[in-house]
Amino acid sequence: MQTHARSRAAAARRRKLAPLQSAPPDGSDAHLVHLVARDTADEVISVGLRRPWFGDLYHRTLTIGWPNFLALGLAVYLLINLAFAALYLLQPGSISHARPGTFSDAFFFSVETIATIGYGVMSPATTYANLLMTVESALGLLLVALTTGLVFARFSRPTARVLFSRVAVIGRYNGKPALTVRLANQRQNQLLAAQVAITLVRDERTEEGSLLRRFYDLKLVRDRSPVFALTFTVIHEIDQSSPLFGATRERLAAHNAELVVTTSGIDETLVQPVHARTSYLPHEILWNSRFVDIIGWTEDGRRAIDYHRFHDTVQLD
Repeated sequence: MQTHARSRAAAARRRKLAPLQSAPPDGSDAHLVHLVARDTADEVISVGLRRPWFGDLYHRTLTIGWPNFLALGLAVYLLINLAFAALYLLQPGSISHARPGTFSDAFFFSVETIATIGYGVMSPATTYANLLMTVESALGLLLVALTTGLVFARFSRPTARVLFSRVAVIGRYNGKPALTVRLANQRQNQLLAAQVAITLVRDERTEEGSLLRRFYDLKLVRDRSPVFALTFTVIHEIDQSSPLFGATRERLAAHNAELVVTTSGIDETLVQPVHARTSYLPHEILWNSRFVDIIGWTEDGRRAIDYHRFHDTVQLD
């Protein structure tokens, strides 16, 4: 029986650690996964990588969403109080004016202690209870300090509100083929010394047959702006020196290509560096198209941006 159990366990490990395929299976959507994750479905699966929660706890508490963060904090708070309530009940009569053996009384007494609320009717009645109360009070102070620091770090972390066009377009710029991406600052302030970079990422095989993920930086007509307050149209001319020269949608898809766009700058309000990024897969690049014009003027002569048409494109003749 033990032999069969070991065999089943070994088979389970082999299934879990099966070799990865060098190419997506037929009909698979694996080639549609973004290198720069836009949602959970775009996250690259890590096989064989151990990621223990407590190995990088601070980073995890800063990166998880607010609902998970609040749920985690509430769970830790309740577990600590439940544990101390059980410890108080180990000695009968340790809490004065508490009903004997009543867990709810011990739990609420623990809540009063860890939060330093101040006792009403119940109070520690024995040396054991006083020692336990001292330990719990110290733990409560530490818990409040850690929670306050984490909440402040999450709120104070500088972030950029940069709007990227849903698609990239390949059309013409001054009569030459060009790749164009559009950005906009969604905040009513300015990003100082803003910089933009576009990188082409694609699969290539070496002469030895090894599969590599190659990165090619695209030369931009303008890659920086002293003040990023309105929109920023990023243009890459496709000439003979461009990695996109002669590219087609089918060729890009065959090489699992992706365009990664990154931008950074200094938020004038926070006086802190901020950054944002996105990426475009081959089916998110429109050929022989251009973005519609969105900058105009109001009736009273003021410059305006029509964000309703920010992602709109038109087909070229």
